[in-house]
Amino acid sequence: MSVTTRINPLSYLTEQLDDLKAKGTYFRLRVLEDEQAPVCTFDGRKVINLASNNYLGLTTHPRLREAALEATRKYGVGSGAVRTIAGTMKIHMELEEKIARFKNVEACVVFQSGFAANAGTVSAVLGKDDFIISDQLNHASIIDGARLSKAKILVFRHKDIGHAEEQLASVKHQPGRKLLISDGVFSMDGDIGPLPQLCDLAERYGAIMMVDDAHASGVLGRNGRGTIDHFNVHGRVDIQVGTLSKAVGALGGYVCGSRDLIDFLYHRARPFLFSTSHPPSVAATCIAAFEVLENEPERIEKLWENTRFWKKELGLLGFDIGGRTTPASETPITPIIIGDSKLTMDFSRELFQECVLGTGITFPTVPEGKARIRTIMTATHKKAELDQALEVLKKVGKRMGILA
Repeated sequence: MSVTTRINPLSYLTEQLDDLKAKGTYFRLRVLEDEQAPVCTFDGRKVINLASNNYLGLTTHPRLREAALEATRKYGVGSGAVRTIAGTMKIHMELEEKIARFKNVEACVVFQSGFAANAGTVSAVLGKDDFIISDQLNHASIIDGARLSKAKILVFRHKDIGHAEEQLASVKHQPGRKLLISDGVFSMDGDIGPLPQLCDLAERYGAIMMVDDAHASGVLGRNGRGTIDHFNVHGRVDIQVGTLSKAVGALGGYVCGSRDLIDFLYHRARPFLFSTSHPPSVAATCIAAFEVLENEPERIEKLWENTRFWKKELGLLGFDIGGRTTPASETPITPIIIGDSKLTMDFSRELFQECVLGTGITFPTVPEGKARIRTIMTATHKKAELDQALEVLKKVGKRMGILA
């Protein structure tokens, strides 16, 4: 009896990985060995961390730690079911009520991640006969949600209000609902969406207005209430999405809006319907985080103090930090634009060898020719750490010909 050798049907993946290696954009996951902190240990090397979304340092806040431990002792480690069957715990409802009050809306629902919140909401509220008018640089979760909805997608040039209006006007007399959607803060460039003007357009054309505030939550607005508060457009944004995984320091995403919106998502948002709810420790941690936002505003003040210093010093060194070939950053996200993907990844690896973690970001996360090191400030970075990181950036940048 002859034995046939089976041909690997996934061999094409190996070929594609080999192509990434040839282009110099292949990477391995770096493994964090201790706390997510301004200085921490990745792959056995102690580095200054410029890559974390832990804007306010809440991942290690004593109050959040204790809340997680107390909830685990009281409720156990898991919820045991999806929300609609047996997995809605009282602590989940307490978190949603707390967020709704914080955001000044009627109701809130928490999802397992910010990605699930965006994708699940867009795909639930629209269908194949509807239209989505979306900023060119919106997050991947918005793009995926739009595709899942099967609605017709019209993309407008980044922050181009005139083009957004052209797109809305082109479908004004078409049957179907229209959704106008934008990031509040754009995750790769750090610029802020033009919410007041977008709200004007949504009202003029009868569109649903939706904002993804993931990188604005805990960063902009009073006590970190986000871009809706930053621009004082309360009541003008129909669907607000936020995250619990960045400045809040834990895990998850949330959607805020009217009571009917949230009740509808209970019934139709697939990630909500088909995913087990958060462990009680996560819900308790997030509740504690919102209390910290209310009671420790100095954290946000320190975040912005560090951000202003960092942008100024990077600019003085001569790095392209946006505004030349990309939008100018207005937030703690500050990209160092390199352009070439291989040079960017080589720069990132060289920085790591010099004990600075600055992650290289290339296509498809950003467009071809726009590769960058995305740096993010936190409230817990010390000036001495930032000074040291700047020295390394200067030294490596000159050595590699990135700086003159």
